[in-house]
Amino acid sequence: MSTYTAKPDEIQKKWILIDAKDLVVGRVASIIAMRLRGKHLPTYTPHMDTGDHVVVINADKVKLTGKKLDQRRFFWHTGHPGGIKDRTQRQLLEGRFPERVLENAVRRMIPEGPLGRKQYGNLRVYAGETHPHEAQAPVKLDVASFNSKNVRAK
Repeated sequence: MSTYTAKPDEIQKKWILIDAKDLVVGRVASIIAMRLRGKHLPTYTPHMDTGDHVVVINADKVKLTGKKLDQRRFFWHTGHPGGIKDRTQRQLLEGRFPERVLENAVRRMIPEGPLGRKQYGNLRVYAGETHPHEAQAPVKLDVASFNSKNVRAK
């Protein structure tokens, strides 16, 4: 029995639509990362981009458990002396680009390197209800029904 390896002409990418309203960030991010990499398929090949295109809507309505909204801080440095800056998750979600919370969570779950960057490029995240990918006819994936812990209605 030989190991199966996907060929580039055998790969068929699908379009998936996920509504992130009231979903827990880490749980939905792990499902999205798995779909982007193609690990949900029996034809998964580690060195090939076998994953799907994922469209996420309502990214501004995601939930966090516990006290993560106020206690989790993200730091960066401006490059100047004393230039350390930080923001909380609440500031990011209420800010100008709330979809970056989910984008960063998914990006950190995908391996670094050229293949990871290509797989991450198949992710489209939108803060509102609308998206410009109706022509691709994305199939709706009900993440809330996978596990009762995926939804946080608070």
